[in-house]
Amino acid sequence: MSTPTVDPSDLALFAHVADAGSFSKAADRLNLPKSTVSRRLSALESLLGERLMLRTTRRLTVTEFGAAVLEHARQVVAEVDSTLALAQHRQAEPSGVLRVSLPGDVAMLVLGNAIADFALRHPKVTLELDLSPRKVDLMAENVDLAVRMGELSDDAHMGARRLVTFHGALYASPAWAEAHAQLTHPSELVGERCALHALVLGARAGEPPPWSLSWRDQNGGLEVWTGLPTRRTLANSPAMLLQLAAAGLGVTAVADFFAYPYLRNGTLVQVLPGWTLPPVPAWAVFPERRLMPAKTRAFIDTLVNALAPCREHEAAASLRHALPALRPVAEPLPPPAAATAMAAAPQLEQTP
Repeated sequence: MSTPTVDPSDLALFAHVADAGSFSKAADRLNLPKSTVSRRLSALESLLGERLMLRTTRRLTVTEFGAAVLEHARQVVAEVDSTLALAQHRQAEPSGVLRVSLPGDVAMLVLGNAIADFALRHPKVTLELDLSPRKVDLMAENVDLAVRMGELSDDAHMGARRLVTFHGALYASPAWAEAHAQLTHPSELVGERCALHALVLGARAGEPPPWSLSWRDQNGGLEVWTGLPTRRTLANSPAMLLQLAAAGLGVTAVADFFAYPYLRNGTLVQVLPGWTLPPVPAWAVFPERRLMPAKTRAFIDTLVNALAPCREHEAAASLRHALPALRPVAEPLPPPAAATAMAAAPQLEQTP
């Protein structure tokens, strides 16, 4: 009995269907007719003698045998990607479509000029930017790179590079801070009789995450307060929270770097100096490949250079947050070069 020969391209097709979750999406990404994708997968199943996927009108489910084959199929895709990446590395300049997912506020407040510069320097790259707040599936949606905030989950198929760590504190308008000068502790933002209004970063649905603030005294003692202000306005945009705070609506908790232009032009001051937010790392996340495409590497280099002032600000913020007793009340942090340039037009509109 002869051993059946499996076409590697059919294995790669199976991996694309499994990652996309439907024949239609896989067909669109592969630029093939849906009927061709379905026929080739059925032929592969006949050749192997077992079902790889269970099909219903609503979803596809990978079988136990299919899951085992899928690991090998993904290796085929990885080898093909590595070959293509090698070819791109030999090119004189990056080229092709580059799909990038970015937090809208980070893109507009920090990266706008850098993205424009990247597009001018690499005319053969077609940029497709997704600034929606949702967490995209890089593999299923064929996204080359995403910037993500916070701690990352373990994923063997993903690589990551830390770009910067943001530190944050509480900010409000000078008028609001003067009117509520009696505020001495964040716990005073909670309670049925509380009249203090807070501006809170919230999700589209469900209860927003509580604020977590810490205070370190001169003896090294650490106090941590966690709570959700009772009177609050929610927005899923730090840029909007900053604008509302500058307009005098209430106090908000945001990254120091984003607040700096408002501090510099006098529309915001720090409230409860010494109380700080947990540090939040920003990452460049990308599908793990042995060789990264030149277009992706060039964009990551652009991000690193654009966020260099944030890293300078990070170092200053780390020192001041570690020694709150030495920090002057409502005094802005030392100005990094790029943040100074941002001060001319700090109030940016948020694209939904």
